[in-house]
Amino acid sequence: MNKQWWKEAVAYQVYPRSFNDSNHDGIGDLPGMIDKLDYLKDLGIDVIWLSPMFKSPNDDNGYDISD
Repeated sequence: MNKQWWKEAVAYQVYPRSFNDSNHDGIGDLPGMIDKLDYLKDLGIDVIWLSPMFKSPNDDNGYDISD
């Protein structure tokens, strides 16, 4: 039997800029997300959907890529 995982998985979308700030500059970052992986696993999260985290002037919350 082939389990279709996407039908039963718990997904959580992470907006990196506000999720967790590891270096205390007021902006969430990748190390901050990594620090919380065990916490998300303990919550039962199976899939993490990352919102954009490109270099951006933030006129459109990170969807407007500047480089």
